[in-house]
Amino acid sequence: MLSCPFEKIHPSALKRDPTYFMSHAFNLAIDAWNADEVPIGAVMVHQQEIISSAHNQTRSQTDPTAHAEMIAITMAAKKLGDWRLNECELYVTKEPCPMCSGATITARIGKIFYGLGDPKMGCLGGATNLHELERSNHKPEVFAEVLKEPCEAIIQEFFQKQRRQVSA
Repeated sequence: MLSCPFEKIHPSALKRDPTYFMSHAFNLAIDAWNADEVPIGAVMVHQQEIISSAHNQTRSQTDPTAHAEMIAITMAAKKLGDWRLNECELYVTKEPCPMCSGATITARIGKIFYGLGDPKMGCLGGATNLHELERSNHKPEVFAEVLKEPCEAIIQEFFQKQRRQVSA
């Protein structure tokens, strides 16, 4: 396992905007890499405060549902004592997959921000739009490409290194 070549971002807490929160998610992606996990990080925000955060843990937990988003959503619900997260925002470095997109809708998360889109498996604008299902009673606001460049770069580099290790 090679340590992550990317440096953590240190945003100023004076401006708590989407870039600020996505920077924290990106830093968790670095932690994921260093834990030999796919480098995806997520933070849940409530009233401009991070209430939960996680990175992918599918490999270490041997659990296909241990995606960063799923863990952060579960932790936020426990912290708030409610499964309805209407007043929360999710920041995740890569567009959520079908499972995670479904969880964001079920949890009624108000706003979802992601860095890198996923045209193959993303379900909030990439491969499909679960958040726009006509009969769904919850339609979160979705914002794409927040800190896209570093989110894209870390994923690409991680999988390039994985492929080089396999072929070596």
